[in-house]
Amino acid sequence: MTKKINLFANLKSDFASGLVVFLVALPLCLGIAMASGAPLFSGIIAGVIGGIVVGYLSQSHISVSGPAAGLTAIILTAITDFGAFDVFLMSVFIAGLIQLALGFLKAGSISNYFPTNVIEGMLAGIGIIIILKQLPHAFGYDADFEGDQAFIQNDGSNTFSFLFDLLNHIQLGAVVISLVSLVILISWDKISFLKNLKLVPGALIAVIAGVVLNEIFVSSGSSLAIAKEHLVSLPVPKSFDEFKSILILPDFGAVTNPKVWVVALTIAIVASIETLLCIEAADRMDVQKRYTNTNVELRAQGIGNILSSLLGGLPMTSVVVRSSANNNAGAKSKMSAIIHGVLLLISVLSIPSILNKIPLATLATVLILVGYKLAKPATFIHFWQKGKYQFVPFIATLVFVVATDLLKGVALGIIISIIFVLRGNLKRAYSFKKEEYEDGDVIHIDLAQEVSFLNKAAIKLTLSEIPQNSKVIINAHDTEYIAHDVLDLIREFKETRAIDENIKVKLKGFKKAYQLENSPDINNHVSIEHYYDVAKRALVKKEVVKEDFKTN
Repeated sequence: MTKKINLFANLKSDFASGLVVFLVALPLCLGIAMASGAPLFSGIIAGVIGGIVVGYLSQSHISVSGPAAGLTAIILTAITDFGAFDVFLMSVFIAGLIQLALGFLKAGSISNYFPTNVIEGMLAGIGIIIILKQLPHAFGYDADFEGDQAFIQNDGSNTFSFLFDLLNHIQLGAVVISLVSLVILISWDKISFLKNLKLVPGALIAVIAGVVLNEIFVSSGSSLAIAKEHLVSLPVPKSFDEFKSILILPDFGAVTNPKVWVVALTIAIVASIETLLCIEAADRMDVQKRYTNTNVELRAQGIGNILSSLLGGLPMTSVVVRSSANNNAGAKSKMSAIIHGVLLLISVLSIPSILNKIPLATLATVLILVGYKLAKPATFIHFWQKGKYQFVPFIATLVFVVATDLLKGVALGIIISIIFVLRGNLKRAYSFKKEEYEDGDVIHIDLAQEVSFLNKAAIKLTLSEIPQNSKVIINAHDTEYIAHDVLDLIREFKETRAIDENIKVKLKGFKKAYQLENSPDINNHVSIEHYYDVAKRALVKKEVVKEDFKTN
């Protein structure tokens, strides 16, 4: 039975974290909408629905939903092909229905098969992306849209060449504001006399300081003043009719268009996978180690996308950047995600002109610290100490998330993890031991707890290399399962090759279900010789010790 949660139990900490997520989400919602070729308010609508509706329906305590950078290419291509935003909204509506169905079909269970080192590699990779992508904004170079995670830029350059290009576009006012914001963010929770103000998030103080500083620069005519293009740019409706025009309904007549269904299926699959990955990551970040029902999450995302499409909003997923910011700000329950959605709704309706005074440099500094916490050096050291089977999938996922995208990076990490599992499985299928005696060697093959068809090749090779006139003991005492392929292999070895090449085979511990008869013994004298050999070695060792004692 799911434990009922009191959403208001941690209102103080959840309001503070919801406020931080709101500040982070605002430019991301706008930036992703702009990059998708969609109306700017469509991103805000998705953020509001993702916060209030999905936040309420979801069982995740940390994750935050909204428009995602991973869908921008799909959205931009679809809107361009359709030539109409309302036709695209029909695809989002259908995608929501598909996600709803996937939730009822319990497709969310696939998240249980994401390896921990791959999830941690994904988080560290996203942390590095955040740092690399936000550094230009912190220096006042805002050519790239907020929320971009792609390594290859639209103009053909890449993340690193973009950073080098930054040197020619540094804006001193943005640098000053970024440094002030950084000092505030780092010191806010550490200075003792500020403990009484701890409920006020440092990110809010940094944003206020950034706005005030820039207003001083502007009013004094300083060259440090930050221009409008480097501030948050939220559309400001001038009349009720203009605001009403923001809400766009899907074109339900486009339901017969096959392309609409193709786009819907693409959005549903990509959004669902990204959501499951983020939920798994959010559960890993949760200090209380609570687990989310991923099938409920898919249903919540489906309902969220249906409502978003009906109001003219973009498709959404659970998003790592906002979820990380939420966790770092001290969120205790999903109330913080709901509060962030409420704040988005209230602010865009009541104070858009004030929000448009926020420097992007301040918000970039907040995100850079979030990125650092995701990719802190301690994480690398942790997986390095766990050995190559943990470190290689972790670092491969990280590199490919940064160099390609989230889905490709995670896919590669999972493939490498599977290869390591198969390799380890092949090695652990059995243990091989050879004992030397005067009347001939005895080979011991002890089978593992589970022997699958994947182990057939290794066991076949081992049996084929056993020399003529040998004695072999195959022990299955500890084995719970042996694949039929392997049983047939052992049976053929015992009944055919062993007879032809005078190999004496003893089977021990094989269950009746395996239909392989256990041998009474190979030769009684084998065990006698064994004990005689052990005693002889002990006597020799004793004589050596005695001689050493006399010498000394």
